[in-house]
Amino acid sequence: MPKMNMLQAINNALDIAMAEDDKVLCFGEDVGVFGGVFRATSHLQEKYGRERCFNTPLVEQGIIGFANGLAAQGSVPVAEIQFADYIFPAFDQIVNETAKFRYRSGDLFNVGGLTIRTPYGGGISGGHYHSQSPEAYFAHTPGLKIVVPRNPYQAKGLLLSAIRDPDPVIFFEPKRLYRAAVGEVPEEDYQLPIGEAEVIKEGSDVTVLGWGAQMEVIERTVELAEKEGISCEVIDLRSILPWDEDTVVESVLKTGRLVITHEAPRTGGFAGEIAATIQERCFLYLESPIERVTGLDTPFPLTLEKEYLPDHLKIFEAIKASVAY
Repeated sequence: MPKMNMLQAINNALDIAMAEDDKVLCFGEDVGVFGGVFRATSHLQEKYGRERCFNTPLVEQGIIGFANGLAAQGSVPVAEIQFADYIFPAFDQIVNETAKFRYRSGDLFNVGGLTIRTPYGGGISGGHYHSQSPEAYFAHTPGLKIVVPRNPYQAKGLLLSAIRDPDPVIFFEPKRLYRAAVGEVPEEDYQLPIGEAEVIKEGSDVTVLGWGAQMEVIERTVELAEKEGISCEVIDLRSILPWDEDTVVESVLKTGRLVITHEAPRTGGFAGEIAATIQERCFLYLESPIERVTGLDTPFPLTLEKEYLPDHLKIFEAIKASVAY
């Protein structure tokens, strides 16, 4: 089985999808000959032509409006927003058009074939316009699916599932893992389920939950915790919308504790939704308050990026506080 980094796995998934179905189109800013700012679409225009992999103007609202129109007419567009920080000009198209197309027509027409790819999160010294984690904004929107992979294997399988899903999907790619995450990835076609969390490691003392690049941080945290004799159950949520309540509930009923981590700011972050749901369903089983380890309620800083990010030491302190409560 070949080894790939996350960019290569994403490129491989797009290649497979485009080879299988000539209705699959890739477009966005600089995705053509240049291969995208991170090279995720390298060689796709060369292989499939300018009609199926092409550059767009620098207008995010136009990219998604165009994608909605293509999807409504039966195409399978994979639209790239170059950085998730720049998805906000397209917010109206995504929230008021993409998400509601099927509902408003009684399923006479829909844009279910649409996938929106975008790199998100910090860790590359990108400052406040290239480091944000906006997943919670879209989690408030019925009609969308939101997926976040943690490694190359997950990225390929989940992206192929997203492209073939009957609902529109926003696919957030943790950019700091693009080249840092390397692993074995099958060359053949495969899909991973959307809406199902994965229990990566079983444990008995505390459930530690995250998604995307935070899973690598959690892995380092668990090593510290185990040296202190703390048994951690680790869950990768994978899908923010829909999110897998039952898997998390089952784990917390066993451990009695939950620590959630994400890069986005604390207030209004998706950890709050998870915490509220688990409190409702597991209240009598909780041994301590649910802990959230997140980014700060400030704009994303450039020089203080390391202080902003929820690193393994911050998560470790939350785990110890939860266990010792």
